[in-house]
Amino acid sequence: MRTRRIGVAAIALAAAGALALSGCSTGGGSGEATSSASSAIITTNGSEPQNPLIPTNTNETGGGKVTDSIFAGLVYYDAKGKPVNDMAESIKTTDAQNYTIKIKSGEKFTNGEPVTADSFVKAWNYGAALDNAQLNSYFFEGIKGFSYDENVAELPGLKVVDKTTFTVELSQPESDFPLRLGYTAFMPLPEAAFKDLKAFGENPIGNGPYKLASKGAWEHNVKISLVKNKDYKGGRTPKNGGLDIIFYASQDASYADLQGGNLDVVDQIPESALGTYQKDFPDHSVNQASAIFQSFTIPARLPHFGGEEGNLRRQAISEAINRSEITDKIFSGTRTPAHDFTSPVIDGYSEDLKGSDVLKYNESNAKKLWAQADAISPWSGTFQIAYNADGGHQGWVDAVTNNIKNVLGIDASGAPFPTFKQVRDQITNRTIQTAFRTGWQADYPALYNFLGPIYGTGAGSNDGDYSNPDVDKLLKEGLAETDTAAANKKFQDAQVILFKDLPAIPLWYSTVNGAWGDQVQNVQFGWNSVPLYYNITKAE
Repeated sequence: MRTRRIGVAAIALAAAGALALSGCSTGGGSGEATSSASSAIITTNGSEPQNPLIPTNTNETGGGKVTDSIFAGLVYYDAKGKPVNDMAESIKTTDAQNYTIKIKSGEKFTNGEPVTADSFVKAWNYGAALDNAQLNSYFFEGIKGFSYDENVAELPGLKVVDKTTFTVELSQPESDFPLRLGYTAFMPLPEAAFKDLKAFGENPIGNGPYKLASKGAWEHNVKISLVKNKDYKGGRTPKNGGLDIIFYASQDASYADLQGGNLDVVDQIPESALGTYQKDFPDHSVNQASAIFQSFTIPARLPHFGGEEGNLRRQAISEAINRSEITDKIFSGTRTPAHDFTSPVIDGYSEDLKGSDVLKYNESNAKKLWAQADAISPWSGTFQIAYNADGGHQGWVDAVTNNIKNVLGIDASGAPFPTFKQVRDQITNRTIQTAFRTGWQADYPALYNFLGPIYGTGAGSNDGDYSNPDVDKLLKEGLAETDTAAANKKFQDAQVILFKDLPAIPLWYSTVNGAWGDQVQNVQFGWNSVPLYYNITKAE
C-alpha cells in the first residue's frame, strides 16, 4: 500500500510469510497485552493524508494509518503478518479462482447501517471503475471484467448472493488473493458514502476499531482525533479510549515531544537520534526487521533517461552509490543495503539473483556505464532527488547525491519539499521534473506485493510509469501458480529484468525504529512497522 513514507496454496503462503516476519524487539514494553481497557487517549506521530480518506484512493502511510484504524475489512493482519478473519465468517475456494465469501451478521457502520455483502461489492466496483480514477484500482485487476481501457461500473466477477454472502470470480487462479484482503483497498463502504464521496472522505464513516471523534476531527496539517468504536466486535477491539495522530513537520519535533512526555508513541526516529534512542528509552524502544523497502525513482520521461541511454544512466547511478557506507554513517546500522526489490522478511527473498551486482558500489564501472550513455547523447543539466523534508530524509539524500556527483562528475543535489503531501501530489500528477524518493511498506506479506503494484504496467503505485511486457507476463504467471515456491521463482525472474531496467533504484531495507514513553504499556510493532495501537494501554 503504502508509499513510504498486502485456496490451500494461499494458506500455505500466508503461513510461510508469518514465519518469516517474526522480529525481535528490545525491552519489556512490547509484551503480552493485558485484558484491561481504559478511556485514555493514545497520542502518536503521523503525516497529513494526501487525499480524502477513501480506502480505494489511499495508498500512502499518512492516510493508511487512519483508514486502517477506522475501517475493518474481511481480514486483518496480526503482529507477525498472519491474516485473521475480521468481517469475514469464511473465505472458501476449491480452485483459487472462484471464491465464496461469507461475512458475519450483525456488524454495522458507525452511522448504524449494517455491513452487508453489498457494502463490499459496491465499494470494490467503485474502486475498480476506470472513470473513478482510484489510486488502488490496480488491486482489483484480477477480478473478471476489470478493464484499463473502458469503464466497467459493475464487475461481472462480483456477485451478491444474499445479505451476508458474495462470490468473486477471478480471470485466472491467483495464489495470494485471500492474503490481500486485509489491505485498505478491499474495505467496505456504507451506502451513505456514495451520496457525496468527496465530503465523505473528509468525515468518513467506518466500521473499524476507531471512529472520528466528531465531525471535523480531521484538522488538516495538524492532527486527526479518533475515539473507540464501541460497536466494533472484531479482534482489534481497542484497550484504550482513542487515538490522536499528530502531523509533525519533522521527525525531530515528534521525538522531542516524546522525550518531553507530550507524545506516547513514535514509529520513526530522526537520524540525529538513531545512535542514542535505545539508551534514551531503555526497555521502551524497538529495532526489529520490517517489510519496508526504500528507493528513488527516475522516470523515463525525464531528459536523458529514456530507452537504452536511460537504462545505462540508471545503472551508472546505482553503482555510484556506496550503500554500506551510508547505512553505517547516516543510519547507524539501522538499515541494510538492498540486494533486491522486496524485503528480507518476506518468504521467497533472495540476495543472489542474477543482475543484483548493479546494486553494489563500483566506481570504475559506474564511470564506464555513464560514458556509454554519453556516447548515445551527451549529458546536460543537473540531477536532483526530490524528497519530503518532514520525513528526515535530507541526510541520506545529500549523501547519495554527493556519491553521484563525485563518481560521475555531474551536478547532483537534493530537492526538498516541505511536506509528504506536497511531493506526493506532484508525483501523482506527473508534474515533478526530477527523480524522487520512493519506498514501499508492504500491504500484505508476499513478494508480489513489492512488485505488481509498483512495476506492473498501469499499476496504481507505478510512479515512474514503467512498462515491460516480459515483467508483466512473469508477474501474471507467478500469481497463477498454486505452489508457493513456483510462484516465488516467477517473481524472482521478474526481478532479474528489473535489475536491467531499474525502474527504481533500490537503496536499503528499513528496520522498525520506534520508542514510547513510560506512561503507556503493551506497545507492540507489527510486521509492517506500524504499532498495534488497539493493544496499547495507558493509565487514566
